[in-house]
Amino acid sequence: MKRILVALIVLATTTSQTMAYTKTTLTFKQHGSKLLYLDHYASESNARANERGLRPCLIFVFGGGFATGTRDRDWYIPFFERMCKEGCDVVSIDYRLGLAPLAESAKSESADKEKKLGLREAIGTMTRAVNYAAEDVLHATSFVLKNSDRWGVDPTRIVVSGSSAGAIASLQAEYYICNGEECAKVVPEGFNYGGVIAFAGAIYSTSGAPKWQSKPCPMLLFHGTADGNVPYNRASVFGIGMFGPAHIVKDLTRMESPYIFHSATHRTHDMAVTPMYDSIATILDFIDTFVTERKPLQRYSEECDLGVEPAPHRFSVRDYLSNNYGPEKDDSDKEGKKREQ
Repeated sequence: MKRILVALIVLATTTSQTMAYTKTTLTFKQHGSKLLYLDHYASESNARANERGLRPCLIFVFGGGFATGTRDRDWYIPFFERMCKEGCDVVSIDYRLGLAPLAESAKSESADKEKKLGLREAIGTMTRAVNYAAEDVLHATSFVLKNSDRWGVDPTRIVVSGSSAGAIASLQAEYYICNGEECAKVVPEGFNYGGVIAFAGAIYSTSGAPKWQSKPCPMLLFHGTADGNVPYNRASVFGIGMFGPAHIVKDLTRMESPYIFHSATHRTHDMAVTPMYDSIATILDFIDTFVTERKPLQRYSEECDLGVEPAPHRFSVRDYLSNNYGPEKDDSDKEGKKREQ
């Protein structure tokens, strides 16, 4: 019943003339018979418009372990509404869920053990899933750029953002742009994002620690030290794995690339959702100071909630796989469901 009420409230406010945005759903890419959609929330506020009347735009990528999730999940909508109220457009996108079949197989108690993926095949499946997501983020970015004049969006202030798997896809898209990967050629030569906002994200690599060929755009990274779903630092086997924000900021510091790293002691994967509610001031400051004013700053902030019980912060690769694709759902789902109630 609560879900129905939330949906009705969202529908009513979306269609209201006094709402802070106008929502339009469009197709941005087709893969075979599969259509990918995006929702464009066009802000009706000029609070952050430049002298030409162009607004910043946040491209948002949902989470769900590359296996589940939707672009319009209930607990994201208040964040979109708030960003529109503050003068930013939001574009929430679909992407191909490359791990959906593997996740279903892993959860099935009746699955034939002999049919389960070997290590080589599992790595290949994960690599394809991350690449699918990053490629679709880049296609959506190209679509936004092509429509930026019509939408009143500032192409120099397009910020890519995501939650959990969506944060990985967002960081991966920026990594591919900086390294001149083939899939990044769908965006114009010389383009880069105005910024990246990652709610519990990481960079995936099959060749050891990430190596940046050019300086990345400014980044705002939120992560909990006890995140058992996406590594806070790194989790890899034979150089293949995920490299989290504690690792990423070492590179950013060395390259003198601007960032804010918000580290939350003893917090878990709930940081894939909670900053959208609790850290709006930090997000807006990042957009104003790092994206619009382009100030060359590096900031580190540490949050320690004394009411949170100390939690394990060392996990094996097997732990991460179990937490994401085992019978227990990740903390971002738990936190999101709390926010729905």
